[in-house]
Amino acid sequence: MELNNMKKEDLELLSHKDITNLILMETKKPLNTASLFQKIVSLLELPDSYFETKIADYYTALTTDKRFILLEDGTWDLRSRHTSDKVIKIEDDDEDEEEEEEMEDKDDLIDSLDEEDNYDDADDEDYDDDTNEELKDLVVIDEDELELED
Repeated sequence: MELNNMKKEDLELLSHKDITNLILMETKKPLNTASLFQKIVSLLELPDSYFETKIADYYTALTTDKRFILLEDGTWDLRSRHTSDKVIKIEDDDEDEEEEEEMEDKDDLIDSLDEEDNYDDADDEDYDDDTNEELKDLVVIDEDELELED
């Protein structure tokens, strides 16, 4: 399906990501974000102000769509044309938030375990007897007595 031959009404029914997919299939080469979005704006006959206000949203949409990959040179291409070693990882604040949430979940689990009374009173008496037995030969020495020994 050729994009240039499609009616504007048909194009308007497609999402920007679907149009991007068609553009990349037709051009058969990677394109940068601005070039891709400019082609979409032209095809849909949108005003230039639309380009300026929506390009950030468009970039975000591309990063979340699994059909596209961002190459090392900053261009976008279809994932199906590339192996995973050519894909760069986009650092995202969402990953940091997920790690923080995991840490909070672990902290909550630890707190809940601390609050539970898992202490066995039956072992308490045995523990005191053993401790007292070990400490009966213990001698406490003052600092002054320690200096005298030196």
